[in-house]
Amino acid sequence: MKAPQNKQLPVNPPRMAQRLLGWYCRAELLEDLQGDLNEYFERNLKTRGATYARLIYWLDVLKFFRLYTIREPDFFNFYIYIIMISSYLKTFRRGLVRNKLFTFINIFGLAVSISVGLLVVALLTDLSSYDDFHVRKDRIYRVITTSKGNTTIELASTSVKAGKRIRESVSGVENLTIMRQGFSGDAHVGEKYLPLNGLWADESFFKVFSFSMLKGNPETALKEPYSLVLTEKTAQKLFGEADALGKVVKFDTLNYVVSGVIAEPDKFSHIRFDALVSFASAEASMGKTDKNFYQWNSVWSNYVYVVLPQGTAPQALQASLDKLSAQENKTSDTDKIQLSLQPLKSIVLGKSLSNAIGPAVPPVVMWVLGVLALVVILSACFNYMNLSIARSLRRAREVGIRKIIGAPGGHIFGQFMTESVFTALLSLIFAFLLFLFLRGHFLELDSFLSNLFSLRLSLRLIFYFLLLSVGVGIMAGFLPALFFARINALQVVKDNAKFKVFRHINLRKALIVVQYTLSLVFIATTLIGYRQYKGFLSLDLGFKTDNILNIRIQQNNADLLIKELNEIPAVQEISKSSMITSLGSMHGTTMKYGSPPDSAMVWLNMVDEHYLPIHEHKLLTGTNFTLHPKKGEESEVIVNEQLLKRFNIGQGNPQKALGQTVMVDGKKLSIIGVLKDFHYGTVENKIEPVMFGYSDNEPWGYINVKLKTTDIPATMQSIETAWQKIDKVHELSARFYNDQLEQAYSQFSVMVKVIGFISFLAICIASLGLFGMVVFTTQIRLKEISIRKVLGANESSLIYLLSRGFLSLLAIAALIGLPATYFFFDKLVLRNFVYHLPLELYEFIVPLLAVTLLASLLIGSQTLKAARMNPVKNLKTE
Repeated sequence: MKAPQNKQLPVNPPRMAQRLLGWYCRAELLEDLQGDLNEYFERNLKTRGATYARLIYWLDVLKFFRLYTIREPDFFNFYIYIIMISSYLKTFRRGLVRNKLFTFINIFGLAVSISVGLLVVALLTDLSSYDDFHVRKDRIYRVITTSKGNTTIELASTSVKAGKRIRESVSGVENLTIMRQGFSGDAHVGEKYLPLNGLWADESFFKVFSFSMLKGNPETALKEPYSLVLTEKTAQKLFGEADALGKVVKFDTLNYVVSGVIAEPDKFSHIRFDALVSFASAEASMGKTDKNFYQWNSVWSNYVYVVLPQGTAPQALQASLDKLSAQENKTSDTDKIQLSLQPLKSIVLGKSLSNAIGPAVPPVVMWVLGVLALVVILSACFNYMNLSIARSLRRAREVGIRKIIGAPGGHIFGQFMTESVFTALLSLIFAFLLFLFLRGHFLELDSFLSNLFSLRLSLRLIFYFLLLSVGVGIMAGFLPALFFARINALQVVKDNAKFKVFRHINLRKALIVVQYTLSLVFIATTLIGYRQYKGFLSLDLGFKTDNILNIRIQQNNADLLIKELNEIPAVQEISKSSMITSLGSMHGTTMKYGSPPDSAMVWLNMVDEHYLPIHEHKLLTGTNFTLHPKKGEESEVIVNEQLLKRFNIGQGNPQKALGQTVMVDGKKLSIIGVLKDFHYGTVENKIEPVMFGYSDNEPWGYINVKLKTTDIPATMQSIETAWQKIDKVHELSARFYNDQLEQAYSQFSVMVKVIGFISFLAICIASLGLFGMVVFTTQIRLKEISIRKVLGANESSLIYLLSRGFLSLLAIAALIGLPATYFFFDKLVLRNFVYHLPLELYEFIVPLLAVTLLASLLIGSQTLKAARMNPVKNLKTE
């Protein structure tokens, strides 16, 4: 017996392409053109395969869309079409007026949800606009660094040597510019002093970037040492209306010549500055005094951007960068460095990198916001679907009559889709007003947001708004339109009572369950996120921050300022530090220990002898700094426990580690103390090796002031007065440590607020939908309720009868949503945070109680109203 053979189904041309051809092609040309295209399709099918044949068929159909093939428009049919649309709109308007409650629920829900969608669209539009003004934007790449040692760090910065080696030895680079951050100081012109922040940039800067030069030659403006390019606003502040070109600007003891004036950098530029200084200036000063300036591993302050030739893929250059990295790593005994390329358009809307020169928003953040907005929009769409299908009994006869007099299913589908889209467009008006309200409040959530976004209206943005609204209308109306298009006309007209309204009841129940599942998830997420955020702020950092005011020195004489501050009664103690720990800023250095030396990067803070006592760091063994060496003559270092473990100093025993010598930046330092581990970086990261070096002269650092006062405003005024005695140019920059910690975790606060707001919207929309369904259900069951009441049913039994179905759906939502939320946070989210709080039971009970109470009030109010109605009024017509 032969085994049955599988018959291969015939492969036909794409049906949609055939329909498109039949729609636009002249009748006299259609048959010949179809025959030719089918012959080509069969030939391609035999020689190239089905996929290629279908693709070519589509391309041919589109290619023949020309003037000589397009059929003449039928103006009569077009007129009929306009009449049909106007009829749809008239029916739509009457429906809005006749069903005021359901109209309100649909328009309010869609308006609120679309407004959130508008906000997300505006955010994405702003982010996608960054660096669009550069002519070569699609060919510009930033060279980024991955440093691999005891930890792996991804840096937006790289070394000067990397830039020079790429320029010299890597082919396939059209242009390259090297930049360095950190140029800042007081510009001195005559009697004017103006604090400026800028960048060092080499002469190729304007060959890479398209900043508009107003005065000067972009080819030579940054060529000579001590050349200075000012922005237009900076030039006006320094020189007024006078021509700044060729004028001298003094910084400290150095004179810089203005060689160019450029237009103010665009708001949507990731590179922002007040001035550009020729990179030759940095080479003439730091290049001669700083031995690390040209080192391969000096990757902390420099940035390299390249322009690739037209048609060159970045992968073609990556092999050369890998080869270059391998060559240089052989000559270095520190962390291994890998170079790679990052597209210019992926800098702002891209992964977060250390030492970033501009803002960055990880794509996952926008994905989260997009998903949240989509969830709210879907919730409103579910309301529309539920109420539209539930009210099908009232419109079934209308649809049946339309079908009997000749309306095809496609027209019925189009009618309901038109109503849905126009409902969404009507909602867009209210959504736009809500967007204008939300826009300001969103930007005020955090200064980072107001600096990053503008959310200004533009024709492009308004077009996106219209597209979103039409898309929401299509999404909301698709299922109801499909449902009505498939109604059996004869059955409905012959006996409307036999039309089964509730055969789609499982779909509607599923939509309600989804709505309340999402509401529970959002509320639980808000509670968990808020508690974790508060946990971060209250976590033991390993030192004290209460009542400590951190003041930026801003290149002033710290000792003079300390002398003035000590005159204030509220000031208890004062220390100095090069940076403020636990806020996210980090400064690394290379440490070596042992023979052969084990080398790794450790985190560093330069402090004086008062720093540890003020912050109450716990010394496990050893002493505080006792010597007061000058800059460059340091001989002592204090380390934490993790550093001992990393280098196995004294077998990890703090007592044995005392007196051991480590090598840091070419200097031998003796360990005089071991600190209990503390958080140098932010608390979501694990504690890493840290060392304290001694310095009492950090002009770019901070003064840490311990206060004891009950009158903070008066004390701050006294500190302001003391500052003005020392520095009349710069404003006092002082913040309490605890406030800085809150700011450091502001992204968590913003996220909790956003999710909380979305939770509120989701529960409101879901509750409105439930309310509408309860109202409709009680209306169509009035006769049943009346009969039951006549037969002796009491109010409580009727309330139970009407509400149990909805409450059971809520129970199903709880069984799905709450365990899913627990799993999501316990297994996925919180595992990324080393020091998180455990999940608590109340974080899941509270959302359930809140949603249950709200749903019970909505259901109970309507069922009680129905149960108390006089049954005679409902049964008198029977």
